[in-house]
Amino acid sequence: MKILFIGDGQLGQMLGASGISHGHECLLFSTRSNTVKPLSAQLDLSMSLAEAIAWADVVSWEHEDIPADIIAAAHDKFLMDPARIKSLTDRRAEKKLFDDCQVPTSPWQTYHNVDELTKILQQAEQPLVLKAARGGYDGKGQWRFGVADEVAEVAAAAGQAPGIAEQMIAFEREVSLVGARSKDGSICCYPLITNVHERGILSYSLGAIDPVSDALQQQAEACFKRLTDALNYVGVLAIEFFVVEEQQQTKLLVNEIAPRVHNSGHWTMTGANSSQFDLHIRALTGMPLPLLRLTPTLMLNVIGAEQIPAGLWHHADTDCHWYNKEARPGRKVGHVNIRTANRDTAQQWVSQWAHKLQVLAD
Repeated sequence: MKILFIGDGQLGQMLGASGISHGHECLLFSTRSNTVKPLSAQLDLSMSLAEAIAWADVVSWEHEDIPADIIAAAHDKFLMDPARIKSLTDRRAEKKLFDDCQVPTSPWQTYHNVDELTKILQQAEQPLVLKAARGGYDGKGQWRFGVADEVAEVAAAAGQAPGIAEQMIAFEREVSLVGARSKDGSICCYPLITNVHERGILSYSLGAIDPVSDALQQQAEACFKRLTDALNYVGVLAIEFFVVEEQQQTKLLVNEIAPRVHNSGHWTMTGANSSQFDLHIRALTGMPLPLLRLTPTLMLNVIGAEQIPAGLWHHADTDCHWYNKEARPGRKVGHVNIRTANRDTAQQWVSQWAHKLQVLAD
């Protein structure tokens, strides 16, 4: 098949590489330069977007914020309604989807301006997390409010644009589920994995390392099925959860979803017989979804660093991935997958390397 991916960042490049390995032809469309590109090349092709869409059998994306003109032009080549996916770039629509699908999430309400947010904060009886409705990721566009905080100051900062106010959750840990849904509704999910964040950005993921009970995995996959069925979704989707204890029972609350391949799924490039990128290609092209075989793997993000040290490139237990991006604090520029026997060994790797690989923004 011929596949056109909207977006030419690292996710688009990795999707294209997987597509080629499965025998398909792939092109990328850069939404920054509005040009069509071959995989990994810096040179643009003398092909218009309309010509690339006509060339393609199917169109997919690396990020959900798809420009409206592309949605209109490529509508017949998407395998699902891309307008529904784009709507999820607004956290109000995302939260409404959770409620409509009856998947558990933190209590929330919306606000449109400083005055509305001020009233919410004045009436708050417990801590809140405030999130801009649109934009912001990796901790950006978010504020925390405690009941003893100065209302006017927080409202002035967070109320400049519409947003949501969520009840702050006292969670045990953050986990994510990455899976794929085919056009016929069949699904394939990796096990829940533990994610650790620093300053709102993913620092590392423990892939197939922490034990997961059948009950918790079933909860997660039930949420995945409800959400992807509601969206009539085809491809890979990730769900971020909070693990909470309620009445002596362990439960999951949905935090966010990402309708695409996801940073927390990068460990599968080393730790699974079929990576998240492979799953996406299989779902797009109608190939059967695989039975998964997993290997415990630590994924360490490279954030703001100028390079990955040679010691990691040379180590037999590591797979290094460099995105060829200009380094700046807080920017993801690569990741390192490390085969590791257990959590203790993974934590030793984190202690040794995280501070060398991660330069976070102030």
